[in-house]
Amino acid sequence: MEVEIGIGKSGRRAYGFDDIAIVPSRRTRDPEDIDISWTFDAFTFDLPLMASAMDGVVSPRTAIDIGRLGGLACLNLEGLWTRYEDPETCYEEIAALEPEKATRRMQEIYDEPIKDELVGRRIAEMREGGIVTCASLTPQRVERYARTLLEAELDVLVVQGTVVSAEHVSKDAARQPLNLKKFIREYEIPVIVGGCASYSTALHLMRTGAIGILVGVGPGHACTSRGVLGIGVPQATAIADAAGARIRHLDETGVYVHVIADGGMRTGGDVAKAIACGADAVMIGSPLAGAYEAPGRGYHWGMATFHPTLPRGARVYAGKKASLAEILTGPAHENDGTLNLFGALRTSMATTGYETVKEFQKAEVMVAPSLQTEGKALQRSQGVGMGR
Repeated sequence: MEVEIGIGKSGRRAYGFDDIAIVPSRRTRDPEDIDISWTFDAFTFDLPLMASAMDGVVSPRTAIDIGRLGGLACLNLEGLWTRYEDPETCYEEIAALEPEKATRRMQEIYDEPIKDELVGRRIAEMREGGIVTCASLTPQRVERYARTLLEAELDVLVVQGTVVSAEHVSKDAARQPLNLKKFIREYEIPVIVGGCASYSTALHLMRTGAIGILVGVGPGHACTSRGVLGIGVPQATAIADAAGARIRHLDETGVYVHVIADGGMRTGGDVAKAIACGADAVMIGSPLAGAYEAPGRGYHWGMATFHPTLPRGARVYAGKKASLAEILTGPAHENDGTLNLFGALRTSMATTGYETVKEFQKAEVMVAPSLQTEGKALQRSQGVGMGR
């Protein structure tokens, strides 16, 4: 249903995770019987998880740790790890910056050119850990490094930007855009593309031949695109629309394209809602930035935070909460839902009676704006539990 914004302009009402609730069904199950594994292409993961391609979250070392815990970590091939032989001093400096100086200094740090030889080396470091290797590039740099990625035997490529479209138009003849469909057809490497936030864009990206699409424009905790550019769609609606595009694409082609919810999730409940809205997996950043092992020393920033002319992100403090294992699979020693994210997903599925992720995508969801506040006055007044 559309809402009139003014004469001649109307728009759909959209919903975020805090606006909805998963409805219990007539059936419950034992948590031990729940299967939350995720399979795409030739790969199977114990957790339906991608770790965001952000420098405060994923290093070659943490990529290995996350892989061994059952997830898939994505390394930013345009970040600190390909600009510096040893970026540890950069991390130390970024963590020590005063807030008012952080963006300007980070622009200077990231002004260091990407070193081509480090691209292949970082992929090799991840491969040595015996994990599925995944890395990201923006569309502008994909063709330049395509041969390097193949030679380094990268398993999964993520073509990622604030918004990625299947049809980029440029009047500059010297600056022709990446032809996603042609690239995916010619190079034998599974490709995930994103972000997007609408039915039509999701459908067009699926038609490029990508195995998965990232859904989310601006919901990340460190992202400021929604304020700087004024664009975005609340995540619950964006995921549901992309899942609708997946159904149409499957009907048209017989090919299933994975929908990956990218950003906006802080708790296990958010992860569960993303799946219930239709996601096959989630991409998270800030929850993992709070891990003891995270390279960012408790700080988190996005890929556009240090943009040279129009920064669209903030360096935020995620804290140092727990180990990667405790954040992902527990045990949890806090009651705010920020630990044991995938134990929470498993319990949510068991409580509502769904055995697999595919089944859970069909769970009943309702609009429930009072879900976070109903009966929680004492928690809010005391700053505990859901009142934090």
